[in-house]
Amino acid sequence: MEHIVGSEAKATDPPEVLARVTEGLALVDIIARQMRRQFGAHVQVDDLASQGREALLAAARSFDAERGVPFRRWANLRIRGAMIDAVRQGGNLPKRVYRKLRAVQAADQVHDAANEEQAAAPPATPEAADARVGDQLASAAMAMALGFLAPRRGEAVETAKDPDHSPESNVGHVQLVVRIKQAISELPDQERTLLTRHYFDEVSLDEAARELGLSKSWASRLHARGIEALARYFKRARIDP
Repeated sequence: MEHIVGSEAKATDPPEVLARVTEGLALVDIIARQMRRQFGAHVQVDDLASQGREALLAAARSFDAERGVPFRRWANLRIRGAMIDAVRQGGNLPKRVYRKLRAVQAADQVHDAANEEQAAAPPATPEAADARVGDQLASAAMAMALGFLAPRRGEAVETAKDPDHSPESNVGHVQLVVRIKQAISELPDQERTLLTRHYFDEVSLDEAARELGLSKSWASRLHARGIEALARYFKRARIDP
């Protein structure tokens, strides 16, 4: 564990943090292998594991048992997020792989906010729990669609086409992105800015939160709230993203 935690952590972190790191090391390797299978030769397991171990340590330090969320679940999304950020920043990814990475990350962000919400206010009844799960799944699907469809930074909507798709499919893609941007424009100010900066300017959620003067936790909830509003918008319009 010495090469993972480092001398600084050994000198400053309490035993419970080191215990969480030890608990999570196997999880890092599992997630790295999963991502390798999911994204193929475009990712390297050793590089992913290195990023994952750093995220594990950060998760171990920030974990609060009073949230009511198990540490493994808390760490899982943060490890995956760090790995995805590292792959995306590596550059030169095929368009479809890049979009898939963003889609997975967007869904993870929704699930992360849902974990926080459930810890803060557990559903009062089984019916309420079922309804919340349904809303969460719809929001995760919307987030994946937004992550996959939104163009890269500097890429105009009209040119964000997939060479593997037919001309008709690409026209539909462009029209759907325009419709999504219109729906985002109708959100409250902070939610609109957060989603625009994150998905269309490719600013990280944490960076967008800092720009708006928001805590990470509140930005996560606003992000989920905005995505949920988009899911409702498309449901009312009977449009499948």
